[in-house]
Amino acid sequence: MDRRLLVLALGMFALGTDSFVVAGVLPEISHTFHVNIGVAGQLTTAYAITYALMAPIIAAVAAHVPRKRMLLIALAIFGVANLITAGAPTFAIAIASRILAGVGAAMFAPTATGAAASMVAPERRGQALSIVIAGLTFATALGAPIGAVIGGLGDWRWTMAFVSALAVLSAVGVAFLLAEVPLPPKISLRARIAPVADPRVALTLLCTWLYQSGHFMIYTYFTVVFDRAIGHNALLTGGLLVLWGTSGSISNLVAGRLADTIGSRKLIFGMLIILTAFLLTVSWTGASLWTTIPALVVYGVTSWGILAPQQHRLVAVAPQTAPVVLGLNTSCTYLGVTTAGIVGAVGLHSVGAHHLGYLGAVGVVVALIFAELATWKINASNAVHPTQKLASA
Repeated sequence: MDRRLLVLALGMFALGTDSFVVAGVLPEISHTFHVNIGVAGQLTTAYAITYALMAPIIAAVAAHVPRKRMLLIALAIFGVANLITAGAPTFAIAIASRILAGVGAAMFAPTATGAAASMVAPERRGQALSIVIAGLTFATALGAPIGAVIGGLGDWRWTMAFVSALAVLSAVGVAFLLAEVPLPPKISLRARIAPVADPRVALTLLCTWLYQSGHFMIYTYFTVVFDRAIGHNALLTGGLLVLWGTSGSISNLVAGRLADTIGSRKLIFGMLIILTAFLLTVSWTGASLWTTIPALVVYGVTSWGILAPQQHRLVAVAPQTAPVVLGLNTSCTYLGVTTAGIVGAVGLHSVGAHHLGYLGAVGVVVALIFAELATWKINASNAVHPTQKLASA
C-alpha cells in the first residue's frame, strides 16, 4: 500500500469526522442553543454549502500554492474553526465557525483526491481513490461514533474539540510523511467549470448531487429518524454509527476494486436500486433495534459504495481533467448534504422524522435516471470514437 495515499486518507478522516459527527450530537446542540432539531441541523448545511461553493474557487485561486503547503494550511484553518465551534457562546457564532471549517475542507479535499489520482497508474486509479475516500468512511465508522459518545456522555463541545485534535494529528502526518506533490497545471475558474459542458460529466455530477441529497436526509437527522430504536442511549447511537460506517468502509474498498475490473455502470445501477429500497422502508425498519441493524448495514454498503464507481466514471470520461472533475464531484456531494439539511428540516415538520425516507427516495430515483442517461451518452460517444472506448465507465 502506498503510504502517501494513507496520509491523504488520514486528512480525509479528520474532515469526514467533522462532516458526520454533528448528526450524532444534534439533540444536545439543539438543547444548548434553544433551537429545534431542524435549525440545529443547519450547522451541517453551513459547512456543506461553504465547501461546495468555495472548493472550485479556492482551487483556481490557489493553484500556485505547493500542494503540501496547501494541505497544511487547510488543516490549520479547519482545526481552529472547530475550536471556535467548541467554544461558541451563541448559535450565530457556531454557524460562522462551521463556514470557516467549510473553507478548510474546501482547500483540503480536492487537493487530496487530485493528488491521489495523479500518484498512480491509470489502471489503479479506482483503488487509489477508494483508499483516500476510505478516510471519510472510516470517519463514519470510528470518528463520528466516538464523537457522538463523547457528546452524549459529556458535552457536545468536547466532541468538536476532539475533531480539532484529529486535524492536528492529520497535519503532523502530512508534514512528516508526505513528500511534495508536483503542482498541477494552473487552471482558471472558468476552465474548472468547463467540463460540465460535457453531458457525460454533467449527468454524472447530477447523479452525485441527487443521490447524496436523498440519503443524507436520513444521516443528518439520524438521531430522530431512528429514535424508536436508539432512545436516548449515547453508547447505542455510537454503536449504530460504527455499524453504518464500517459497512460503508468495506463496501467502498471493494467497490473501488470492482470498478477497475467490471466497470462502474453495474455498480452504480445496482446500488442506487438497493438504496432506494432502503429509503422506502426506513419508516418501519427504524421502528425497532432488530430491524434497524440490518437496514443500517444495507444503508452503509450502498451509500458509500457508489462513491468510488462515480469517481472512476468521471476519470474515465475526462482523464485529462481528472483533478477538476473530481473536485466538482466532491462539490456536488456537499451540495447534496446542503440540500438534504434544508429539505430534511422542512420534511421534519411536513411528514415527520420517521417518513423522511420517502423524500430521500425521490432524489435517489431521479439520480438513477441521470446515471442511466450518462451511460447512454458514454455509449454514444464510444460509437463515435471507437478508439477511445469507455464502455467500462
